[in-house]
Amino acid sequence: MSRRTFGKVIGAAGTGALAGGVLAGAPALAAQTPATPTPAAPALAAPAWRVTGTTVAALKPFDDTMRSFMQARNISAGQLAVSYQGRLVLARGYTYSDDPALTVQPTSLFRLASISKSVTAAAVARLAQDGVLSLGTPVTSLLNLVPPAGQQLDPRMSNVTLWRLLQHTGGWDQDLSRDPMFMDRTISRALGTPLELHFTDVVRYMSGRPLDFAPGSRVAYCNYGYGLAKQVIEAKSGLTYASYVQQRLFAPLGITRMKPAWSISPLAGEVPYRSQYTGTTVLNDSGATVPGPYGTFSMRLLEGIGRWAGSAVDLVRWASAFDAAGPVLNSTSINRIFATPELGVNPNGWYYGLGWRVRPVNTGTGRNTWHTGSLPGTYTLLARSASGLSFAVLFNQRDDPSGLSYSSIDPELFSAAGRVTSWPSHNLYPNYF
Repeated sequence: MSRRTFGKVIGAAGTGALAGGVLAGAPALAAQTPATPTPAAPALAAPAWRVTGTTVAALKPFDDTMRSFMQARNISAGQLAVSYQGRLVLARGYTYSDDPALTVQPTSLFRLASISKSVTAAAVARLAQDGVLSLGTPVTSLLNLVPPAGQQLDPRMSNVTLWRLLQHTGGWDQDLSRDPMFMDRTISRALGTPLELHFTDVVRYMSGRPLDFAPGSRVAYCNYGYGLAKQVIEAKSGLTYASYVQQRLFAPLGITRMKPAWSISPLAGEVPYRSQYTGTTVLNDSGATVPGPYGTFSMRLLEGIGRWAGSAVDLVRWASAFDAAGPVLNSTSINRIFATPELGVNPNGWYYGLGWRVRPVNTGTGRNTWHTGSLPGTYTLLARSASGLSFAVLFNQRDDPSGLSYSSIDPELFSAAGRVTSWPSHNLYPNYF
């Protein structure tokens, strides 16, 4: 698998090329977050570059790439983990800051944004694996969807199966009717419900709105569908979403750091987030102006969609669950997750599976899979290649005055991999799990 081939594939996700859809939150958040940069702060001391984690001389191209990328965009916190042939070969925390109190460790926590969708989809697949539900079941048979008084549930909802929820063919198009996960004030006014909303408020509001297209007729990236999937997980497992995931999916892999994030209160070991933009809070009705990452959207609403926080080492460990049958997923579940959908294969061959973007390679005998995440204060990428190279890269911002692309990190890291002349034989997993 050449760097160029896979770099082009992974780059498609970074530029939001999913047909009919967008990366999580990008356009809708722009409507709530005024495009007015925060006034510049007084000049501070020059940022210092600091790196934590085990130095691996053979993998210096990765360190060099992260340094040049972060310094060009003035990113204060970054993290990278790389696995090769099932071994964790690199785990690094990167800091570029004038704040001596900020030092990113390989285990520091970052908001993961839409990479969380791979977790939600796997949880649904695991319930199907255990015989608790069928992926072909309509969501209306699993949830009681009650619209506001005087409104009707779209009759086409009976055709929205779990397959369609998770493959973004359920019938909602954020480009046409906006993303309800970022319509807090609109929903609050419509329902007469105070801020901060609960996801049940979003479900009630959406249950009274018509679908944008017939389920199964086209693809449109949809955060709301993954929120409904989260509701199904809770209804069928009898546990909270987070408890089910931590017990059934994370615990068998030794993953203990990943937790749901909050809009304001940081988790222990969580990095701070940065954005040049501000907006009006959706966490209460005060109308206060707040920094973009801290209240212009509700992390509580994003459970099942983009709420998990974790580290890069946690993510490559999570990605390993999809390499072969194991304690989390059997081969049938893995094949379902990466199965070709009923529609939506793009001209260059990639498609959206269950929580992953997928491209068959090597004449269909292998596959490259990936997902990005994007929120104010967050840019993330998790990638798996057919050649056995996987990596997770996390940043604590997605915008800065330079105007430089953040999605370019994918081809730059694959270029770094191409400059590795000898892959180390060590395995750092025991250091972290």
